[in-house]
Amino acid sequence: MSDRLIPAILVLGLLALLLTGMWLAWRARVKRDSGVSAGEPLPDSGIHPVVTTDVLYVATTHAGQPLERLAIRGLAFRARAELIVATEGVVLSVPGQEPIFLPAASIRSSRPATWTIDRVVESDGLIAITWRSGETDADSYVRVIDPAQHTSVLDALASLSSTGPDSSPPAPTTSTERKKS
Repeated sequence: MSDRLIPAILVLGLLALLLTGMWLAWRARVKRDSGVSAGEPLPDSGIHPVVTTDVLYVATTHAGQPLERLAIRGLAFRARAELIVATEGVVLSVPGQEPIFLPAASIRSSRPATWTIDRVVESDGLIAITWRSGETDADSYVRVIDPAQHTSVLDALASLSSTGPDSSPPAPTTSTERKKS
């Protein structure tokens, strides 16, 4: 019995150490990103939707760095969500969280994407929305559930980002996008 007990204790100790390390790393990431706010409150006057669709919210990363996740309150975890593109900006409603409103002035650009942290899909199957929060530029990635709405969402986002402060697209983030440039 003791010949199995010592290896079992070692394995359990290693697992406990690994889980503790993961927990500490996540806490450090949350603390690091605590200065980045997830949008603004919805306008009192309401919004005027252009496109509303169900999406899979994938991740929010530093702009142009699709493997560097931001742990922003309300946008830290993958979830099914509702995306509303309105004339005033973008609303991302994740169940169990306050809606995230990104004003049109904070939207820098939008583009199709193929991959980000935690997700790789068919070519251009994701939509990356680049936005600014204070001094931080971020990319939020969503996957439109109904493929028939993918183009209409991109078109609505393009009309928003062309009114923002910097409508120039960011550097390509995938090899497919680099080949198209």
